[in-house]
Amino acid sequence: MTAAAPGPRGTLSPGERVLLVDAKARRYLLTLQAGAMFHTHAGIVAHDSIIGRTEGVSVVGSTGRVFLVVRPTLADVVLKMPRGAQVIYPKDLGAILLAADIGPGMTVLEAGVGSGALSMALLRARADVVGYEIRPDFAAGARANVAAWSGSDVSYRVEERDVYEGIDETDLDRIVLDLPEPWQVLAHAAKTLRPGGVLLAYLPTINQVATLRAALTRSAFGMAETSETLRRTWHVEERSVRPDHRMVGHTGFLTTARLLVPVDEGEVQQGGVEQRRVEQSGDESGDDEDEPV
Repeated sequence: MTAAAPGPRGTLSPGERVLLVDAKARRYLLTLQAGAMFHTHAGIVAHDSIIGRTEGVSVVGSTGRVFLVVRPTLADVVLKMPRGAQVIYPKDLGAILLAADIGPGMTVLEAGVGSGALSMALLRARADVVGYEIRPDFAAGARANVAAWSGSDVSYRVEERDVYEGIDETDLDRIVLDLPEPWQVLAHAAKTLRPGGVLLAYLPTINQVATLRAALTRSAFGMAETSETLRRTWHVEERSVRPDHRMVGHTGFLTTARLLVPVDEGEVQQGGVEQRRVEQSGDESGDDEDEPV
């Protein structure tokens, strides 16, 4: 099976999801059905007034209010779709894809699938995704959300199981964890991730991060990094240009690490470890000349 194709084109048709945007920028996600009506406090919009039209068109509701109609982005769907677990915010989804270096054809284990938001982003990057989710209701919700967005022709499978107890998959390219105690997965990950593969953990608190980082120092993983992403939008209207009063601040920390090959004892005795470090850094001084100050 192949990963999800780019979004559809052409006129809007029954069964498609669309996003309605009113004059106050409020957004409403709905699935088009012939003969159906969409009710809002600002009036009623007939689905038939949208079906057959072109994306980007404006339609008029029963009270004369105007609604802009577009196909939703992945970020729109993530924030509006049905969910049981808290979803990962769009600003973090993009950062995860880059930090974990997710790409086409990679085999990715995602543990802690939740509502499927991250699964949808991984599939959009054309990865082959296996999910482990301990809660059957979350697993079912994720499957439904992914199918509604990506369709059925994607390389996606969710197992209802506890990743803390082990990983059956082998030769994984990436492991992405969204669960409370990722340090319990490190030993299993070291046996199933390919050498050089990336492990990424998404955690809400810095105390969890500290515990994970301490565990990583005692594991087969190295090159650990932790970061967070803050997103601030701006108000731009004629001469009124300023940051918006509200922003999406802290949502979670991203910690990545790479699975390394154990050092050969003979190399240690011959000073090979120091030479390897120099080769990895590319600069004997150790200065990060390309890093901004």
